Amino acid sequence: MNKVYPGADEAIIDVKDGDIIMLGGFGLCGIPENLIAALVRKGVSRLTCISNNAGVDDFGIGLMLKLKQVKKMISSYVGENDEFERQMLSGELEVELIPQGTLATRCMAAGYGMPAIFTPAGVGTEVAEGKETREFKGKEYLLEHAFDADFALVKAWKGDTDGNLIFKATARNFNPLMAMAGKITVAEVEELVPAGELDPNNIHTPGIYVNRIFKGTNYEKRIEQRTVRKSQAGQ
Repeated sequence: MNKVYPGADEAIIDVKDGDIIMLGGFGLCGIPENLIAALVRKGVSRLTCISNNAGVDDFGIGLMLKLKQVKKMISSYVGENDEFERQMLSGELEVELIPQGTLATRCMAAGYGMPAIFTPAGVGTEVAEGKETREFKGKEYLLEHAFDADFALVKAWKGDTDGNLIFKATARNFNPLMAMAGKITVAEVEELVPAGELDPNNIHTPGIYVNRIFKGTNYEKRIEQRTVRKSQAGQ
C-alpha cells in the first residue's frame, strides 16, 4: 500500500463539508501548517475541529475561522485568538471547552478503541452538565466519550514511506495522540525518508496508524509570544 502523497491538497482530497477533523499542535507549535492551508484552499465548510486551541487570527486554524469554515470548535483554550473569541461570544461559533487532560485522554481512548473513559476532571462544574457520573472507591468520576473523528491531521519532524513518525521536542504534544485516533490519519513531515531508515527505538507513532504521508514545505513555525529574559551586567 502506497501511503505517500504528492502534497497536502492531494492528501485531503476527500475531506468534505461537515467532517470532524482533529488538528495536532499546541499553540502554534507542531501544527500541520500545510494541511491547514490546503483546507483553506479547498474551501470546505461546517467543519467540527478538535484542537487544543485555535491558533491566532492570521495563522493556523485562525485562517479557517476567518473564512467561517468552522461550525464547532472542541478545544481547551481560546485566549490567543480574537476572532475565535468574537465568534464564540456572538453565538456564530459553537464551542465545547473541555479540560486539557480530558481532551488528550479522549483522543487516546479513540486510538485504543475504547468507547469512553471516566475522569475526575470537571466533576461538579459546567463541564459535567448532562453527563453521567459514577462513584469509584468513594470518589465521583465523569463519563467522557472517545472522539469520533473522520480525519486526524498531524505534523511530524521526520517520517518514512511506511508512515512511521518521529516528533521533535515540544511538537510531541497532541500530535501522537491524534495520529492514533482518526479514521484517516494524514501526516505532513519536514523530512521523508525511505522505509527502514528510521531507528525503531526513536519512532513515536508506528506507521500502522498513518494512512497518508507527504513532505511539507515552507514551514513558518511561528511563536505566539516570545519572552526573553533581560541580560544583567556581569553575566
